[in-house]
Amino acid sequence: MSDVLNVSEMFGKNVFNDAVMRDRLPKSVYKKLKKTIEDGAELDPSIADVVAHAMKDWAIERGATHYTHWFQPLTGVTAEKHDSFISAPSDGKVIMEFSGKELIKGEPDASSFPSGGLRATFEARGYTVWDCTSPAFLREDAIGVTLCIPTSFCSYKGEALDKKTPLLRSMQAVNEQALRILRLFGNTTAKRVAPSVGAEQEYFLVDREKYLQRKDLIYTGRTLFGAMPPKGQELEDHYFGAIRERIGSYMNDVNKELWKLGVPAKTQHNEVAPAQHELAPIYEGVNQAVDHNQIVMETLKKVAGRHGMACLLHEKPFAGVNGSGKHDNWSLTGDDGTNLLNPGDTPHENIQFLLVLACIIKAVDIHADLLRESASDVGNDHRLGANEAPPAIISIFLGEQLEDVIDQLCSTGEATHSKQGGTLKTGVDILPDLDKDATDRNRTSPFAFTGNKFEFRMVGSSDSIASPNTVLNTIVAEAFKEAADMLEKAEDFDMAVHDFIKETLAAHKRIIFNGNGYSDEWVAEAERRGLPNIRSMVDAIPALTTDKAVKLFEAFGVFTKAELESRSEVEYENYSKAINIEARTMYDMASKSIIPAVIKYTTQLASSIAAVKGVCQEADVSTQTELLIETSKLLAEIKTALARLLEVTEKAAAAEGGKVQALVYHSQVVPAMEALRAPVDQLEMIVDKELWPMPSYGDLIFEV
Repeated sequence: MSDVLNVSEMFGKNVFNDAVMRDRLPKSVYKKLKKTIEDGAELDPSIADVVAHAMKDWAIERGATHYTHWFQPLTGVTAEKHDSFISAPSDGKVIMEFSGKELIKGEPDASSFPSGGLRATFEARGYTVWDCTSPAFLREDAIGVTLCIPTSFCSYKGEALDKKTPLLRSMQAVNEQALRILRLFGNTTAKRVAPSVGAEQEYFLVDREKYLQRKDLIYTGRTLFGAMPPKGQELEDHYFGAIRERIGSYMNDVNKELWKLGVPAKTQHNEVAPAQHELAPIYEGVNQAVDHNQIVMETLKKVAGRHGMACLLHEKPFAGVNGSGKHDNWSLTGDDGTNLLNPGDTPHENIQFLLVLACIIKAVDIHADLLRESASDVGNDHRLGANEAPPAIISIFLGEQLEDVIDQLCSTGEATHSKQGGTLKTGVDILPDLDKDATDRNRTSPFAFTGNKFEFRMVGSSDSIASPNTVLNTIVAEAFKEAADMLEKAEDFDMAVHDFIKETLAAHKRIIFNGNGYSDEWVAEAERRGLPNIRSMVDAIPALTTDKAVKLFEAFGVFTKAELESRSEVEYENYSKAINIEARTMYDMASKSIIPAVIKYTTQLASSIAAVKGVCQEADVSTQTELLIETSKLLAEIKTALARLLEVTEKAAAAEGGKVQALVYHSQVVPAMEALRAPVDQLEMIVDKELWPMPSYGDLIFEV
């Protein structure tokens, strides 16, 4: 059948992957490039021209006319500048060329991207540098076919101006230290240890025509006003429900686009909130996973437009229903197949696993503030701690089996057994018995062990996963180093590693919590344990520049102090800019659309009262009168709140930049926005729907 989709043939067809390189490159060049990709060896510049020529020919054969260095600046999205393959015309003709120099290095304007003071406006030179460990790919869209080359982005002085460069540095750090751990246990076969990641991407879909009638969605990605419809998510009928045809057709096209680009899209389903969905890939190396997640987000948005929809990646596009996150599933895997986070059937006997686990627990406890900061953004402030996502308190869920092993070690000094899962019997004869896992799952935990990996559930749906994984890699590298430094010198390794595991777990056990992370009791208990409860992005940012953080990142060459300070400044600026846009959008919508609509409604009420009374003095117009009084009262509240919002927004805009300005936006503008929203949402439930100037929540989340 010609219409049968052959995924095997389609997968990776637009990727300059290993199979293509092996086929098109001379053996000697292929081997040198492969050594860099697999072993982390320094790239041999002499092969660049050969690779560039092969890459260009492959791309042109598939219709490409342009190439771009595809990079990830501190904007949180990708950036690109397109250059065609044509060379200078001669005799009225051009030839298509692409050199090794053009492959390896690009030169965008570094002053036009966020740099947090690392680059001044007059200091424009910056470089993009080819990352050969993430394969080039072809993007097909209305522009045509473009060869996209993943690159790092740095300043003229070598400072990282992007998300990828620190990630690659952190991968080097954790690889070096993880190998030391493996060597302690006699593993001489593994040459590299790399983080593996799978990012579960949540998103909303709404009808595009309705989306275009909401200025708040257009400008900010979320609704700034909106009353809840009679039905929300309380029936729990959307989660894993049957996928509607319009959505299914969209998902089908998304999968095709992603598979062609080598993105291993695996799982798709309806999420908890109406109009909310999820896409999850198969796990892969963290560098490629980060790039692929950017491709996923871009593809979700692009394909939505083709289907007459808009894709919302904001963490909280609708108040009153669940927001969207991006669960970051992280593990460490050696090139010999060793998963450092595999406990085996008897984890109490798996000393290597227990050492790795103890180091990770220590790392998360010591650097909980950094891990929390890595998941901070403006949208996530609306999601974390709202009984739909993890709380803002970092804790680790291990489950009954591992918690029991740790309790044995800490209380008696020995772990003698591991709880087993047993057999699940349904009581139905025709259904087979199932082997149960040794522990349940906990969806309220921000950092949960799920069998052979940790799931960091705090990350926001619109965020790059580069920063959380950079932090994870680095803090674990530090813990591994401290363990290896001590154990490599031990005269009695078995005794030393046993004591180290026991002492480390005892010292950092406070971070382990297997209960309900949504409960108020946990907030109080976490405070008693001394765990930080960092409720907002503005409160989280200072973690980047503490002495502890600077020492950590400089020790492993991941960030310099200047780079950390610049990122701190960029995040404060991003927060202020985002809240400023939201506040001014609210002001614009309220003054130009909502107030005129309410005035029109009150005028109709007044006219109705006058008309009825004019015909019949005895007629009961109490309903109209009460509505008029209530509506007029709320209208006055809007006017007062609007004036206050304008006042504090102008005050914040005039404040000194950086942290000072962000604090004004957080402490004064955000409450003023909430004060304006309250009467508007009440009026939406009163004013004639025909007069209300924008689609309602019901229109948006149930009519798609």
